[in-house]
Amino acid sequence: MFNLQMVDLKRQYEKIKPEIDAAIQNVLNSTAFIGGPDIHAFAKELAEYVGVKHCIPCANGTDALQIALMALGLEPGDEVITPSFTYIATVEVVALLRLKPVFVDVDADTFTMNADSLKKAITPKTKAIIPVHLYGQCANMDAILAIAKEHNIPVIEDNAQAIGGSYTFADGTTKKTGAMGTISTTSFFPSKNLGCYGDGGAMFTNDDELAEKLKMIANHGQKVRYYHEMVGCNSRLDSIQAAILRIKLRHLDEYCDARRAVADYYDNAFKNNAHIVTPFRAAYSHHVFHQYTLQLKNVDRDEVSRLLTERKIPNMLYYPVPSHKQKMLEAFGGAEYQLPTTDMLQECVISLPIHTEFAEEELAYIVKNVNEVIDELTKA
Repeated sequence: MFNLQMVDLKRQYEKIKPEIDAAIQNVLNSTAFIGGPDIHAFAKELAEYVGVKHCIPCANGTDALQIALMALGLEPGDEVITPSFTYIATVEVVALLRLKPVFVDVDADTFTMNADSLKKAITPKTKAIIPVHLYGQCANMDAILAIAKEHNIPVIEDNAQAIGGSYTFADGTTKKTGAMGTISTTSFFPSKNLGCYGDGGAMFTNDDELAEKLKMIANHGQKVRYYHEMVGCNSRLDSIQAAILRIKLRHLDEYCDARRAVADYYDNAFKNNAHIVTPFRAAYSHHVFHQYTLQLKNVDRDEVSRLLTERKIPNMLYYPVPSHKQKMLEAFGGAEYQLPTTDMLQECVISLPIHTEFAEEELAYIVKNVNEVIDELTKA
């Protein structure tokens, strides 16, 4: 019997243990636990990897989104457009800052922001757009950036699930995810493609003035110690996490390739199952498979999940309740929204284990059980 995990961080750590242990020990030896040299080195190295001028580390991906919105100087009541089909953090920070989230639908293929839905949602009160690169796939940035430019609206690129990915524009140029927005954000939650061993996040921009604001807001609104120029918060990446991330950044492309190889295996294994739609890979997107998410057709998704869990096959539902239907956001008129693709996806998506350390025997075992469960339910 295999001891399967959605993400096997233990085996990943064991593979790079000498590098990680030495990096942590160096921080312990230096006692530079906050704001030490590893923080500055990591920020520089990650900015170079993504291809931006500025990377500002912070405490987590949710803080990164909040600080990005704060840096844009939005006022209470300003509208921020987001997909509803996303992790709640994307929308939570909008409500927290007394802004108004406006929900749009996603594409049935890519699960990312639908450009036509975005166009219809724009009003004179729209002050920001937050596309989400969901599950490791890029949103349609050609269309989104064109709409944003037409209306002079800043774009905050939520890159929490797609770091390491890239986008090919219609003119043939390519950029890394995180290098396209007015501001971009990411998370280093341990299960992410680039994950630390605790919490962490970062913001990216090519705008010098915005970079200065982001740094100040994340540091109590100060540029010079004890001189606070604006209301800020306390959001820091600690030195041990930065040291770990410096090591893992050197392996990020390798990790993304390993995830794509697992996705290839699943794609091939499920291609003849009429009840499974495997993940779509947009031509413009270098998909890095933070999640491997299936759509199930003509079979009870929740029952599939239950039976897989009984068989000790890890699986997750990302996301069973979209943002516009969450109780915490009901004041923003969720019941009034017509988001048919979002409603459809909440009923049929299921994510299978995907990580960097799989043995082929484990993948074969997962596939065998998924197919057996679906056969059992559809022949009943």
